[in-house]
Amino acid sequence: MKWQNLFKSAFRSMLRSRMRSLLTTLGIIIGVSAVIVMVAIGQGAQRDIENQISALGTNLIIIYPGATRVGGVSQGAGSFNRFTMEDIDKLTKETTLLEGISPVVRSGGQIIGGTGNWSTSVFGVSQDYLNIRDWLIESGEFFTEREIRAKAKVAILGQTIVKNIFADMDPIGQTIRIRNVPFKVIGVLAAKGQSASGVDQDDMILAPSTTVLNRLAGGRHISFIFASAVTLEKLEDAQNEIRAVLREAHKLNPGDDDDFTIRNQSEIADAASETSRVLTLLLGSIAGVSLIVGGIGIMNIMLVSVTERTREIGIRLAIGAREVDIMIQFLTEAVVLSLIGGLIGILLAFGIVYILNDFSELSAVINPAIVFLAFIFSGAVGIFFGFYPARKASRLNPIDALRYE
Repeated sequence: MKWQNLFKSAFRSMLRSRMRSLLTTLGIIIGVSAVIVMVAIGQGAQRDIENQISALGTNLIIIYPGATRVGGVSQGAGSFNRFTMEDIDKLTKETTLLEGISPVVRSGGQIIGGTGNWSTSVFGVSQDYLNIRDWLIESGEFFTEREIRAKAKVAILGQTIVKNIFADMDPIGQTIRIRNVPFKVIGVLAAKGQSASGVDQDDMILAPSTTVLNRLAGGRHISFIFASAVTLEKLEDAQNEIRAVLREAHKLNPGDDDDFTIRNQSEIADAASETSRVLTLLLGSIAGVSLIVGGIGIMNIMLVSVTERTREIGIRLAIGAREVDIMIQFLTEAVVLSLIGGLIGILLAFGIVYILNDFSELSAVINPAIVFLAFIFSGAVGIFFGFYPARKASRLNPIDALRYE
């Protein structure tokens, strides 16, 4: 039988029982659409994470205090803080591969000002902070080096603070009280959005590091250090330079472990991407099970079809059809059923992704390679699960088949 005749026969068989064919392909439709949508959601999440990480800053290096060891057990980053302003001065003077460096002194508390109050974090930073974080001032101005040295009580507000306590007012020039210490608002940061960990980066106040350290934090240790390498290619060398300077500053012997932890933007992105990749693989695998279930449905319905058409098979064998012809005929019907289910599943997936992107907070990115693979896999499912019914049909005895009632 010619191929076009085989396909015509397969379509005629489907059209004879439309509802049964639709229900048969339902598993394939759900399986293909689920695979494409799940992978699209995973890749959308990965894209969002990459965008958020790139928004952290340019060639960013973060240096955390710790880790020390107690009884041979590492206590982790942040467990032991020895960072002081002297470390910043030493890094500024002795490193050659850093474009910017900023201490970060973290404090917080209730903010009173404008039309209400708000509880938030206050970060004491240097002038390099905005360039390192690739952040802009929306209105007003940033504090100067002179204001840092003078421990001036000036503040830059994030957008969330402005919305909550200066909704109908211009905050520039206003006074806010941070834990009862008055600060003059001199600027407002541009919106930054959520970080990769879901933290609202606009819910913060920036102030001179010296001011926060002496008037709010009440100590001599800074929380952590932000720095940026001169180029992306020099990121690793810049880290080595920082490590050498800090080890010397902290008087660590050659065999001693670092009492700090250095992370760069690429490492953070790689860790987040790996998590997202594993999640995508898991979701895609779970959705792939639906395709297997759909294939079992096709095998069942093809077995029913072989039983219903036993006399037809007997007649074809009696007039000279070979076993391979019967086998190819039923195998073609199974594959056509699967491929049509795959096509409907692809259309359904595009519709779901459109709805997700336009009417929900989820973002989904359709990968053309995944669409192609899902379609090919649906055809493979038809071949695999259609083989047994087709083989059973081809091995019928013509006389027994003709006598079948």
